[in-house]
Amino acid sequence: MVRSTPSHGAVSRRALVQNLVAAAAAVSILRSAKSSAAELPHLSVKDPSAVAVGYVEDAAQVDAKKYPTYVKGSSCDNCLLLQGASGAAYRPCNLFAGKLVAAAGWCSGWSAEI
Repeated sequence: MVRSTPSHGAVSRRALVQNLVAAAAAVSILRSAKSSAAELPHLSVKDPSAVAVGYVEDAAQVDAKKYPTYVKGSSCDNCLLLQGASGAAYRPCNLFAGKLVAAAGWCSGWSAEI
């Protein structure tokens, strides 16, 4: 019995199935990461960790006398620590694991994007 081999550039059935399985797994992982971020609670300004760093949901409300490191125009949206998709109103932050912060907010942990 002679087996025919795929011609150059042709994809074998096995490779096609493997690629489809890998693609399905990747889509599943991306969907679960996206939905888990959407399910996170918003950080409360009264949360002890938020109070400790002067977190506010609106950077215009920062008390510049109390936080002299505040730079006008700085916000969570232009902070190096903010994660997630640009344009979202609330996004994950490296300082507050498991919580979403307001992109328009600010805290003393603000670090300029590089």
